[in-house]
Amino acid sequence: MISRDKHDRMANAIRFLSMDAVEKAKSGHPGLPMGAADIATVLFTRFMKHDPKNPDWADRDRFVLSAGHGSMLLYSLLYLLGYEDITIDEIKNFRQLGSRTAGHPEFGHAAGIETTTGPLGQGLANSVGMAIAERILNARYGDDLVDHYTYVLAGDGCLMEGISQEALTLAGHLKLNKLIVLFDDNQISIDGSTSLTDSTDQCERFEASGWNTMRIDGHDPDAIAGAIESAKKADKPTLIACRTTIGFGAPTKSGTAKVHGSPLGAEEIAGARKALGWDAEPFVVPSDILDDWRLAGLHSAKERKAWEDRLAAADAETRGEFERRMRGDLPETFSAAMLEYKEKLAAEPPKVASRKASEMALEAINAALPETIGGSADLTGSNNTKTSQTGPISAEDFSGRYVHYGIREHGMAAAMNGMTLHGGIIPYGGTFLTFSDYARPAMRLASLMQIRSIFVMTHDSIGLGEDGPTHQPVEHLAALRAIPNHLVFRPADAIETAECWQVAIESRKAPSTLALSRQNLAPVRTSHEADNLCARGAYELAGSDDDARVTLFATGSEVEVAMAAKALLDAAGHPARVVSVPCFELFEQQSDDYRKAVTGNAPVKIAIEAGIRQGWDAIIGSDGIFIGMTGFGASAPAPELYKHFGITAEAAASAAQKRLAELG
Repeated sequence: MISRDKHDRMANAIRFLSMDAVEKAKSGHPGLPMGAADIATVLFTRFMKHDPKNPDWADRDRFVLSAGHGSMLLYSLLYLLGYEDITIDEIKNFRQLGSRTAGHPEFGHAAGIETTTGPLGQGLANSVGMAIAERILNARYGDDLVDHYTYVLAGDGCLMEGISQEALTLAGHLKLNKLIVLFDDNQISIDGSTSLTDSTDQCERFEASGWNTMRIDGHDPDAIAGAIESAKKADKPTLIACRTTIGFGAPTKSGTAKVHGSPLGAEEIAGARKALGWDAEPFVVPSDILDDWRLAGLHSAKERKAWEDRLAAADAETRGEFERRMRGDLPETFSAAMLEYKEKLAAEPPKVASRKASEMALEAINAALPETIGGSADLTGSNNTKTSQTGPISAEDFSGRYVHYGIREHGMAAAMNGMTLHGGIIPYGGTFLTFSDYARPAMRLASLMQIRSIFVMTHDSIGLGEDGPTHQPVEHLAALRAIPNHLVFRPADAIETAECWQVAIESRKAPSTLALSRQNLAPVRTSHEADNLCARGAYELAGSDDDARVTLFATGSEVEVAMAAKALLDAAGHPARVVSVPCFELFEQQSDDYRKAVTGNAPVKIAIEAGIRQGWDAIIGSDGIFIGMTGFGASAPAPELYKHFGITAEAAASAAQKRLAELG
C-alpha cells in the first residue's frame, strides 16, 4: 500500500514522460497515457507478477495494451520499472527510425511487449488466447508451475471493433476467470464524444456473455485496487469499466478529442506541469519517484525465485518437457516420426482430399507433439482438424487439446496468436479458405510478429463445387501470398501434405497457411524421398529439363492436371516436365542456381492453378501461359466447373502446342 501522494507522483511520471515523448516526436497519442496512468500505476505497483530482470519468466502475469495507440503508457512503465530494453534515450526516440519505441507496441522490439497492438481489438482477442493457454498449461502442470493472470487495457475503439464480440463471447463461454480487462472508459474517440457513434452499455454487453463487470472511478487508486482484488476472486472473466478523463491534467484539452492523437503543444504542457505540480525538466523523473518505481519492479522477485525452486524440484521429465515447450523447441523424435509416416504413405499412396491427408498427418503430428492445440471455426467435420488425441476443451475441463471456436474466424485467428505468444503451445485452427478474409488481419499480424501460428484453410478452390462462388476462393491464394513472411502451402497429395505440415511446425519465425482441397486427389509422389522436397518451395516432379519443350508448373489439385497434360504432350512428341510449387515463399528463399534449375530452359512455360494469375509471373514470366481463373466461380459439381473454366489437361496441352507452333 502506498500513500495517495506517492501514487499521484508515480502516475504523473507516466503522464509527463508520455507527453514529453509525443511532443518531441511531433506525433503520437498522449491522451490515453495521461488518462490511464492511475490504472497502470495501481496495476503495476500492487498486482502485476513480473520481473524486469527476468522478463521471459514463464509464470509472469501478462499485460496487453490493446489500445496500442497509447504506446507511451507501456514504454513509460517499462522504463520506470527497470526493463533494460527501454532506456530514457529510447523514450526520447519515440516513433523514430530504429528505436524500440515504435508508434504502436511491436512484439520483439523490447522485453515486456507481449504482443503487437494497434489495430484495435486485436490485443483483447490475443489476451483471450493467452488466458486459454494459461488454463491449458495449468491443467497439464498444475498451480506450482502455471498460475498467472492476463490483464488488458482496452479502450472504446477496442470494444467497438467487431473482433471484440467474437473474443469476449468465447472468453465468457470458457469462463476464463484469470482474464481481467480494464476498460479505459473515457468516452472520447478521434471524431469526438463516443455518443456520436455508440450507445452500447458495455457492462451489460459483457454481462450478457458471461462476464463479471464493475464500474469505478479510474482516477481513484483504492477503487481500482478494490476492483482488481474482487476480479481475482471471480469465477468468470472480468470487465472493469474505469471512468477516466482523457488527457488528465491538460488544462484546456483534457476530456476532449484534441488530446487523443496530437501533441499537446508547449503551452499546454507547461499548464499541465503547473496543474499537477510537476517541476522536473522534460524526460527527467525525480530520483525519489524513479526509486519508488524501481522498487515496484522488484516486488515479484521473491515469487519468481520461489517458482524457480518449484520448477527445479519437479521430476526431470516434467521439468524437461515444460522448459522445452516454453522455449518453443520440438522433441528430438519429431523428425523421425515424420519420416516414418512418409515411408508409410509411399508404401501405399492414398487417393484422398488434401484436407483428409491433413487429418492423417495431424494424427502423426499430434501423437509426437503434446503441445499442439487444434481447433476450428465451427467446421470441424469439414476442416478435418480433430484427431484421436484432441479431446475438447471446455470451461470445466482444460485438459483437452481442441478448441471449438464457434463461428468466430477473426477471434479464432487472434486467439491463436495469443496462444503462440504465451508460449508452450503450437496452435492450429481451421476454416474455409474463402473465410480467410475474416481472419486476415490477425494472420497479417502473425506474420509481422514472426510467430508460429498455423491456419488450416480447406475448400481451397472451385473444386469445392456446389456451394458456389460465395464459398469458392479465387483471389485468396494471391492475397495471402502478398503478406510478407507468411508461408502459404498448397500441397498436391498426401506426401506433400505431410511435408508441408512438417515445415509449418518447424517454422518458428513465420506463420503458415495450408490451403487444402475438398475433392480427392490422385497421388503424385509414389516413391519415398527422405528429403522434404516441399521445404524447397518448388521441385521437379516429372520429366527432365534436358529435353523439355514445355514446363508445367502447378499447385495442389492442379498438379494432377499438369501430370495429365504432360502425358498428352509427350504422346504428341512435345517432351514436357512438371514442377510442383507447394510454396511460393520458400521457393523465393532458395539459391539463384536452384531456382534457375527448377524453372528450367523450356521455351514454353505454363502455370496451372484454380485461382487468379497474380504472383505467377515471377515463375513463368509475363509471357508465360496461365491456365486458371479470371473471375468468380459458379455453383456446380467440381468436375463440371473445371471443364467450364478450362482448367483441364486438354486445355493446357492445346495452349502449349499453339505456343510451340508460334515459336516455330
